[in-house]
Amino acid sequence: MAQAMRDANEPQASAAEVQKELELDIVLGQLRPRERLVEDELMARFGAKRHVVRLVLAELERFGLVERRPNKGAMVREYSPAEVEEIYAFRADLHRIALERMALPLAPPVVQTLTGLADRHEAAIEAGDLTEVILCNNAFHDTLFDQCGNRFLAESIRQLGWTSHAIRSYRVADPDMLRQAAVEHRQMIDAAAAGQRARLAELCERHIQPSKDMYLRDRTLRIA
Repeated sequence: MAQAMRDANEPQASAAEVQKELELDIVLGQLRPRERLVEDELMARFGAKRHVVRLVLAELERFGLVERRPNKGAMVREYSPAEVEEIYAFRADLHRIALERMALPLAPPVVQTLTGLADRHEAAIEAGDLTEVILCNNAFHDTLFDQCGNRFLAESIRQLGWTSHAIRSYRVADPDMLRQAAVEHRQMIDAAAAGQRARLAELCERHIQPSKDMYLRDRTLRIA
């Protein structure tokens, strides 16, 4: 996380900088569901104007990472079990549609790109660089589903991925689950390169379940 307070002489943080840091804090689980996001504290932390902080919170609300309530301020969004199930059912449906449209086997340059991203993802896991882990993971899945040939479908998958980031973060916090995700990436590449559509669909559906299960388990424990 960024330092708690910035020197008064430092330049004002831009909305893009503040948004990037807050997104990472939520995705990395450093800001947990229902944790309050106080404007004055964020202004002090980032050295940003109030209008910048409010703009960022509005944008994060649009992505589904933050919830703002009248007279209560902003907080990291918490999803109900029903919402989590609906989000993940919709993600699985979109993935399935994309895979049905995908021309398989994937072209060698695409396989090479996916392999390079898998290499970077694994290196980031071993280095403990969670920011790089997230960036490489997102790029891997974006590259894969971009092959569906429908930019609107691919963008819908991206948007829903962002909406579920606060849920997906739970896998990032577990080294063993990260390594399993890396293994699954390699299996996806092999299936896509071999033109094994059913196998690829099975892998993609299984791949997104652990984060959902962990989020629901953690929510139950917090409520208890």
